[in-house]
Amino acid sequence: MPLDRHLGRRGVLGAGFAASVAALAGCGSDPGTTATGGPSGSDTDSAPAAGEPAVAGDEGAAALGAASASPSAAGQQVLAAPYSAKLVETMKRYLVPTADNPKHPGYAGAVVLVDVDGKVTTHASVGYALRYGSGPVELAESSRVLMRPDSIFDVASVTKVYTTILAMQQVDRGKLDLGAPVAQYLPAFDGPGKSAVTVRMLLTHTSGLPVGPSIPETSKKPDVAARWAYILSTPLADGVAPGSLFRYTSLGLLLTQQILEKLTGKPLDQQVKSEITGPLGLRDTGFKPLGWLSAADKANRLVATDARTSRGLLRGIVHDDICNVLGGVAGSAGMFTTAADLAVIGRMLLGGGQANGKRIISEATVQRMLANYNAGLPATDVDRPNRTATHGLGLELDQPWFMGRLASPRTFGHTGFTGCELVVEPRRRLVLVLLTNRAHPNWSWANPDPTRVAIANVLADAIA
Repeated sequence: MPLDRHLGRRGVLGAGFAASVAALAGCGSDPGTTATGGPSGSDTDSAPAAGEPAVAGDEGAAALGAASASPSAAGQQVLAAPYSAKLVETMKRYLVPTADNPKHPGYAGAVVLVDVDGKVTTHASVGYALRYGSGPVELAESSRVLMRPDSIFDVASVTKVYTTILAMQQVDRGKLDLGAPVAQYLPAFDGPGKSAVTVRMLLTHTSGLPVGPSIPETSKKPDVAARWAYILSTPLADGVAPGSLFRYTSLGLLLTQQILEKLTGKPLDQQVKSEITGPLGLRDTGFKPLGWLSAADKANRLVATDARTSRGLLRGIVHDDICNVLGGVAGSAGMFTTAADLAVIGRMLLGGGQANGKRIISEATVQRMLANYNAGLPATDVDRPNRTATHGLGLELDQPWFMGRLASPRTFGHTGFTGCELVVEPRRRLVLVLLTNRAHPNWSWANPDPTRVAIANVLADAIA
């Protein structure tokens, strides 16, 4: 299984605004940058057609004018900061091959959202949500779908953040002990050395488990129940004692899912809805979106991933193979969401467990999530040799390979294999969401990390 590989703050929305708008005026005729109106989750498709002006006329001006006052929950284009133009320019750079990746574009399209001090300063989209058909083959312009600020992405391993939040809610309620052996909750989790694996180790990727369950072996099991039994039976990696090594693994959050479902008696997707997205009012977040999106949103807002012949074009169907054979719901992958909705999760964690007037977890629990539990441990990642073991509970800490110069001991976030990420930098009161479809049509075409670092560095240099 592949691994997920200076201006003062108050100046952001002040004097630089007019300069930002002027700098962006040249983007108006570029179909690679789109602006949309209409409420999030609505049936209205107001994205411009290919070749139509993207930020122009009254609609574009209205979107910009409203940006400084409120978050872009409606999925409108927001270009209200001095650095907005540079962010868009940087995203556009990867719509075509680069010197570092000369054979393919970095992605077909992308969305960025920047929130500073609870206000959205940039929310922009470039490129296409759908560019290729199964094969893969490049679609005619008339058959492509432009990316929108409110496009809905498969965020892959960013799902782990939601699963961790659910787990920490159970900690808050006294129903889950992070120091307890996993086998206390899941007796079928047995085998040599596995009795030493604790729940905390699942969330810090120090369990000693391998990177993930075997996709072929899991897939050949006759049903979902048998596949879960196989996952629970996964032995520890050879020669690795629990708690001795950081190895990023999907198994930790898959097992966390099983614990949560046993504790609550509810499937994971129902827990996400009742405990996170419902209270926070996140209407565009959930598993298996083909079951809850309108026909118009399926056509206009869903972002495609793979288009190879093995599974055909994936659009609204989870990219992760293990999640797919488990029915589309997994603790490690499967969540679909928008930049605006994901930013609320970042804002909630930055706010000590509350957002949109709702408390999701306690402030003390958030602080527990953000502590580094892996100090002094070695790390192994063949795809990212510079990755360190620094990790909180379900959250990456201080990782320059995707946070760039925003990385610090207090910076946290998570990436997704499909090309998505959430980064939160507390000192700057900054939430960054970058969503790309770099797995469309083939994840092997490009490494998502250079884009992540480039976007992060623009913000690190612009916001003191």
